[in-house]
Amino acid sequence: MSENATKQMIAEVFNDIANGIKSGKFKNKVRIGLTIFGSEHGIEEMVKAAEIAKNKYDDFEIILIGPKVDADFEIIEVATSEEGHKRMTELLENGNLSGCVTQHFDFPIGVSTVGKIVAPGKGTDMIIATTTGTTSTNRVEGMVLNAISGIATAKATGIKNPTVGILNLDGARQVERILKEVQSNGYDFSFADSLRADGGAVMRGNDLLAGTPDVMVCDSLTGNLLVKTFSSFTTGGNYETVGAGYGPGIGENYDKLVNIVSRASGAPLIAEALKYCATCAENNVLSIAKAEFARANKAGLKDAINKVIKKAEKPASDEEEVKMPPKKVVTFSIAGIDILELENACKALWKEGIYSESGMGCTGPIVLVPEEAGDKAIEILKKAEFMN
Repeated sequence: MSENATKQMIAEVFNDIANGIKSGKFKNKVRIGLTIFGSEHGIEEMVKAAEIAKNKYDDFEIILIGPKVDADFEIIEVATSEEGHKRMTELLENGNLSGCVTQHFDFPIGVSTVGKIVAPGKGTDMIIATTTGTTSTNRVEGMVLNAISGIATAKATGIKNPTVGILNLDGARQVERILKEVQSNGYDFSFADSLRADGGAVMRGNDLLAGTPDVMVCDSLTGNLLVKTFSSFTTGGNYETVGAGYGPGIGENYDKLVNIVSRASGAPLIAEALKYCATCAENNVLSIAKAEFARANKAGLKDAINKVIKKAEKPASDEEEVKMPPKKVVTFSIAGIDILELENACKALWKEGIYSESGMGCTGPIVLVPEEAGDKAIEILKKAEFMN
């Protein structure tokens, strides 16, 4: 063989190695478990999901946890769902599995799952933070922490600078105020802007359909309802087909990658849940979440949460009696105040001699004041931290 031919052969070998490293073919594939007990559609549906994922994706291994079945997969045999969860936990703790997809797993308080749907308006993926579990027993604190978990998970799926929207629910304005404070203190993230004419980080139903933010923040019960609706709205509700399920359980210090699907989830969705879990494992979502919470805490996350919660939970006995000013015609509306703080916002204006009433506009709660008192009322409410 000539010298040139030898050099060419060596060059081709190194080129193949480089391509292999780039494509991931020479990396150790992550091992993702799938518990196959518990589905309303039977064990066969779970196996079908694994087969769909195996044929569609070749960058991770799938290990079945359940009864012996005739399938071309490694099978860890267990007799019941409970035994399956016990074995799953052991395999995650000893590193035999990188992650697992399952149903009905009990997360500790402080951990909730970050789901992923396909927004029907534009066919794009959208993270729902969160969908099962309880991040906090306080609704506002829970939604704030859900935002951090959603950002971390979005980053693990390859979105470098995910945008965050807050679903227009009770507590949304308080959540926005807390997140803006930690953002101003150095926690780097971006708010989404509603597609509606008045914009803002608080999202409407239109934004859900269009997938306006990368991460939609809500409480877990609402998120659970959203995933169920978006995943099965074409099937009548008993067979979930679209999206990637309820997602990985994320918490500040949680150390097991467990992705949730429901008993109604069908094979197409479960296949995507397996891929979602594998992506989160490959990119170490739990480490990303830990680092994300650390950055938010450094920016005063806990203090910002406590300040808002303590204000909202102030006992009625601690509040001074405020007399309502003489009634006037109110035509100036002020939006951006959380419904949970509406009554106290009105009292803050009464204390300053401004007559006000609470109401509900098309975008949410409003405070109504006389036209001539509008600018002063806004100034008072901002100073009292009822609005941004």
